[in-house]
Amino acid sequence: MELIFSLEEIDSIANQILAANPNKVLLFNGEMGVGKTTLIKSLAKNLGVNDVTSSPTFSLVNEYQIIDNQYIYHFDVYRLKNEMEAMDMGIEDYLYSGNWCFIEWPEKIPNCIPDQHSTITIELLPDGKRRLTLE
Repeated sequence: MELIFSLEEIDSIANQILAANPNKVLLFNGEMGVGKTTLIKSLAKNLGVNDVTSSPTFSLVNEYQIIDNQYIYHFDVYRLKNEMEAMDMGIEDYLYSGNWCFIEWPEKIPNCIPDQHSTITIELLPDGKRRLTLE
């Protein structure tokens, strides 16, 4: 799936992503500032999060409860020095919980990623729009 969009269309894009029924472990690739966290906030809202969402840059993971006692785990692993730090924080427990897991900078922890996952790549276009690919 490939979509071209402006940030004003982010909620519609989030709905389209969820309608495509991706795996619950979603990897987010893209340069710093391309809109990964903004998209994750919109996905969380569309999944029923009413709380304020933010980037877990310093905490590594933010947890949000949604319907039926389900959770969204939002990871930003940019600051990790190695995969052992992810293992020490118990990342496998999150990733195999059956809950939504949104992971920014997944290339930092390639050996932790489950086989069953989907990948979103966002690219900034010259006109300021974004190209999103969902695989």
